[in-house]
Amino acid sequence: MLLITLVQDSSAYDAGYNVGYTIGRYLPFVILVVIAFFLFRYFKNKPKK
Repeated sequence: MLLITLVQDSSAYDAGYNVGYTIGRYLPFVILVVIAFFLFRYFKNKPKK
């Protein structure tokens, strides 16, 4: 029974690691795209003098 518990915990840990790695890898790019979008929207809607 202890062996089954250890196997389940290790696979859950691996899945959590993969999710964290994926989020950490793509999150900076997503943040840059969001910042670029808001800058573009700000300068597009900026009143002209």
